[in-house]
Amino acid sequence: MTDNDHPYLMENIEEAVRLEIKTDPEAVRRQAEWCGIRPGLRVLDAGCGPGKVTDALSRMIQPEGWILGVDYSDERIGHAQEHYGNDPVTRFSLHDLRIPLTGMGPFDFIWARFVLEYNLETSVDIVRNLHATLAPGGTLCLLDLDHNCLSHYQLPPQMEKVLFELMGLMERNFGFDAYVGRKLYAYLYDLGYLDIQVDMRPHHLFYGNMRQEDMFNWVKKVEVVTRRAPVLFDVYPGGHEGFFNDFRKFFLDPRRFTYTPLIMVKGTKPPSAE
Repeated sequence: MTDNDHPYLMENIEEAVRLEIKTDPEAVRRQAEWCGIRPGLRVLDAGCGPGKVTDALSRMIQPEGWILGVDYSDERIGHAQEHYGNDPVTRFSLHDLRIPLTGMGPFDFIWARFVLEYNLETSVDIVRNLHATLAPGGTLCLLDLDHNCLSHYQLPPQMEKVLFELMGLMERNFGFDAYVGRKLYAYLYDLGYLDIQVDMRPHHLFYGNMRQEDMFNWVKKVEVVTRRAPVLFDVYPGGHEGFFNDFRKFFLDPRRFTYTPLIMVKGTKPPSAE
């Protein structure tokens, strides 16, 4: 990333661990089945992070398939190679998706999951770069969240106000797009994709007692994100620590209800596309 680019919103020393813990291979499998993954495909996992999703996809394309996972983080590619790089059909490469994937592919199937939400200003460029390395007749599948982190009941009004202000600040300063899910269909439509299909299902759906894995994920997200906007908490009772403790208390309350929709869009690249 250049000095003029937005830094990755969730960057911290425990990010690979957070992504490992939050990833449910069974959920990945169900999503990939809907997207149309099958044995024998040449697959790109665009924005592979620590490699756990790549490994789940790799198991679904055997025999005779192969998969490349790319990410711009040295740390996470290193983690992926160490933990999932021994499979001969799985490779990992350091690459920024905002830059054309010259020399890679062509791929039969490209999967981009939870990537575009961190790239508000360049998401269209990323999709075009993926499109360029997809073989004609291949499948591009985009998966992302909508109204991300913003649907909770019953947050106290002051907490809810700060949360929406915080997401606005993350959009301006870090290029975070809490509403990217609703844009995915248009991205494929504008590129002339055929047989575009859309599915929406819950990604976060929390009520009753919280699972330990979900609690770690959300506490870590709130901890990292709120530290990036200390000015918002100058007038909050107890400042940043007060808000963080109140949010954690809210999530531990079995009465609370939280949801975030996952939107999945898939389409076929036209045979005549460049």
